[in-house]
Amino acid sequence: MLDVGRHPNITLLAYSELEKIEGEAGNFTAIVRRKARFVEEDKCTGCGACAEVCPTSVLDLYNEGHAERKAIYSWFAQGIPSTHVIDPDHCRVLTGKKCGICQKKCEAGAINFDQKDSILELMVGAVIVATGYDVFDPAKLPEYRYTQLDNVITAMEFERFLSASGPTEGHLYRPSDRKVTAQITVLEKKVKKSQKALDRFEKNHGIKSDDFYTACKEGSLNSSEDLEKDLIKDRDKWFKKYEAHLENTNPLEVLKEKAKGFTTAKNLAFIQCVGSRDLRFYPFCSGYCCMHSIKEAIIAHEHDNDTHSVIFGMDIRAVGKGFEEYKVRGGNNSNISYKRSRVAEITKNADESPVLIYEDTLEQKVKKQIFDLVVLATACAPVKSTQKIADTLSIDVDAYGFFKTQPANPLDTSRDGIFVCGCAHSPMDIPESVAQASSAAARAVQAVMKKNDKKAS
Repeated sequence: MLDVGRHPNITLLAYSELEKIEGEAGNFTAIVRRKARFVEEDKCTGCGACAEVCPTSVLDLYNEGHAERKAIYSWFAQGIPSTHVIDPDHCRVLTGKKCGICQKKCEAGAINFDQKDSILELMVGAVIVATGYDVFDPAKLPEYRYTQLDNVITAMEFERFLSASGPTEGHLYRPSDRKVTAQITVLEKKVKKSQKALDRFEKNHGIKSDDFYTACKEGSLNSSEDLEKDLIKDRDKWFKKYEAHLENTNPLEVLKEKAKGFTTAKNLAFIQCVGSRDLRFYPFCSGYCCMHSIKEAIIAHEHDNDTHSVIFGMDIRAVGKGFEEYKVRGGNNSNISYKRSRVAEITKNADESPVLIYEDTLEQKVKKQIFDLVVLATACAPVKSTQKIADTLSIDVDAYGFFKTQPANPLDTSRDGIFVCGCAHSPMDIPESVAQASSAAARAVQAVMKKNDKKAS
């Protein structure tokens, strides 16, 4: 990406949207809306000082909702251009509230709350559509209970867990355990705050809160005639404060005891074909899911050699060069088992561990197995805005929602001069996407040169 950002013949229009395109191959006019970042790119150094002081936190979609980001942020650390953007839906200033801390902190003076969208008119010879893909929503499969069981996650979520820059810093902590740890942190803050109030009462009256509360419950404090006026005045307030304190300390101790047994997930299950090869959703094979699961299982084993992974699938489609050898190496060296089966349902036991109920299709038996974490290999789905983009470009989409191409020219859309590559065309892995991108670039050059040849003649 750095090479692209530095290339003199490449202009990056990040955070922009194509609104309209007119003309013909070799002579298109594109109308592009550059969205307001509220951060001036030419001034921003990407230091991140603004994000450190921003008081507003929101869920980080890049980390699949397992972490938080600030209202001013960069999508990910290595992004090009290396600049930040302000989220207009959550920024206090842009939602009519008082703040502006980031603007005061920015030494480069890059924050500009008055920035507006700008419209660019570009003359282009060809267009390549490379919009990527969306991950299938496994909540559409109720038998897997994706939204109900914390320890059932998608392959993309697991990818972020494995990353050193992810929400768990590369450790395979279970989401259910992380939720308990977060609750402990919240309760500890409440207990610390309430303890300060109790300490003031104890200092003023020379009585321990435990003794005071016990005396009140037994009635001995209420019947005493020697009570000081200040204690009589504070008695009801102190009593209520202590009860509120107990409402936090008691569950805190329970959660702390529970957390003592927490460890990283070591027994992993990968379920293949979640949404793909399924007549209810996408009947096609997504192509890369099998190898992606094997790769993730191998990396998980590299993080912790005690990790054991079981990959559940109708079959493993290792169709690329060296893929079968990679699969075998994963089984031999990375403690991976391949189980030919169909998972019928996922439930859970008392410690939130997922329980898989599946049919072993080799033995023709229904079995049950407990895992620490279940990873769903979700289907490659067309991006949600595919139809909108197709309407803007005046090109067709196929029956599955991907951009339609010509059988004899698989990169050419229904409109001359507009080409597709990668998962905008159909599901494919990274090496195939890169190869197809090179082909699409060659086709774009041909379209431009063909137009220029016509002009010359």
